[in-house]
Amino acid sequence: MKLNTASEQDRILIIGPSWVGDMVMAQSLFIALKQQNPVAQIDVMAPPWSNALLERMPEVTDVIDMPLGHGQLQLKLRYQLGKSLRGKGYTQAILLPNSLKSALVPFWANIPRRTGYVGEFRYGLLNDWYPLDKSKLTMTVQRFVALAKPVNENPPDITSIPVPALTVQAEKVQSALNDFGLSDDKPVLALCPGAEYGPAKQWPARHYGALAQEKIKQGWQVWIFGSQKDHGIAQQINQLIDQKAVNLCGKTQLAQAIDLMSLSQAVVSNDSGLMHMGAALGVPVVGVYGSSDPNFTPPLGKNCATETLNLDCSPCFKRTCPLGHTQCLEKLEPKRVLRALESLSMIGES
Repeated sequence: MKLNTASEQDRILIIGPSWVGDMVMAQSLFIALKQQNPVAQIDVMAPPWSNALLERMPEVTDVIDMPLGHGQLQLKLRYQLGKSLRGKGYTQAILLPNSLKSALVPFWANIPRRTGYVGEFRYGLLNDWYPLDKSKLTMTVQRFVALAKPVNENPPDITSIPVPALTVQAEKVQSALNDFGLSDDKPVLALCPGAEYGPAKQWPARHYGALAQEKIKQGWQVWIFGSQKDHGIAQQINQLIDQKAVNLCGKTQLAQAIDLMSLSQAVVSNDSGLMHMGAALGVPVVGVYGSSDPNFTPPLGKNCATETLNLDCSPCFKRTCPLGHTQCLEKLEPKRVLRALESLSMIGES
């Protein structure tokens, strides 16, 4: 899929991640590469679902669909894919996944410089390998951006890392509004109550409901975003507020979700891909953290905040609470998130 044009003097193939949040954070790397060489061509090999994100990243020239799902090996297909890229003139491949299989296509494509972390003993497949020092590269986005720097340079400081910035087109935004019969005549609170990883990252429905009720009293409307898997918790939230929210879970394509979320005045989300998407749209975001670490994958941007209770048992990084109570989220009261939202609103007005 053609997105843009650029000089082919420096043509880079990025092997992209498999998660929405990681793909959003990968844009920081794309921006850093463009800052180093504005005429570089950046192509991204990624799952087909990511087209909606990548076409909203102006740094990306071409998108190459990765036909294999997460965890699939299929050596023959990977070899054929690599062979098909041999005439593309790539000067470098940068691998964001740390798996061995992700290094096979660039190797078989005969790309002369193949950059990435050592990962699963990829020494023979990479020839520009980086050791992953997790004590220095404490954030996912730092690990991505560090691959744009020489291996012996100091790790990128978080204050110098480019912030992801998705672009939207007014006509596509209006089309999404029309598709769902929505209007942005009142301020929009976007709620993202799902968590693909597991329930230990999900703020309770009753807390989302209390927050939504307060914003509705203030004259706001509430749109709930998520996949079909999140439809149930969205229904629970809506029942708590007399069906006053718009439940979009499982109804939107990713492109429509991006365009609609761009209209919101605030996003409240679990630690999820939608949280990173909202931040990359420049919307004020409050990320709610339970089993995960806000210091590892925070929403990026000046108008973002995170809320966590910092209990002794968290972050545990488990899908379900090993203690069976999920107090890290149950005890995180809606009023605390509401205060964070109001603080972000004050920042935006100053």
